[in-house]
Amino acid sequence: MEIDKAIQSMIDNLHKNTGITLANWIEIVKKENIPKHGEIIKFLKEKHGLTHGFANLIAHKTKGSDSGSAENQDDLIVKQYQGKEHLKPIYDLLIAKIQTYGNDIEIAPKNTYVSLRRKKQFALLNPVTKTRFEIGIILKGQEPKGKLEAEKPNAMCSHKISISDVKDIDKEVFDWIKVAYDHAG
Repeated sequence: MEIDKAIQSMIDNLHKNTGITLANWIEIVKKENIPKHGEIIKFLKEKHGLTHGFANLIAHKTKGSDSGSAENQDDLIVKQYQGKEHLKPIYDLLIAKIQTYGNDIEIAPKNTYVSLRRKKQFALLNPVTKTRFEIGIILKGQEPKGKLEAEKPNAMCSHKISISDVKDIDKEVFDWIKVAYDHAG
């Protein structure tokens, strides 16, 4: 399965680049007793100089919140929409259309969002609050325009599109996602 290869490659590169195994990184984080995913990432980046990607991998593996650690990926999706059920049709519409772009898309649910990858990640689908859904898009160097907003510096994605209702999803939204998909191949 492609997800296993990509994650294994990251784990191998983590060890190669840092000289420390994933298991040892998990021990380091657990000794710190850091409760939140974002705080783990901050700790690893600030105290150990890790990139966001490696810090995120370690945080997910420490908390068991990645799709590879989850017993059932569908459970992660259900959990994301608890109390936000009215946003689920947004996810359903987006994922149905995005899957028509090609058969090389990896859909990887996490605790709070769904990562979309080809050879590399190109988008995130995230029910951020009870009233706002965000599509994170990776398009480095693209000027924000239309519905495409710049994301804060050092975020996992370079841009985002905010959605509050299924009616907000139009051709422009899908065009931006398709551009990101094309760039990730």
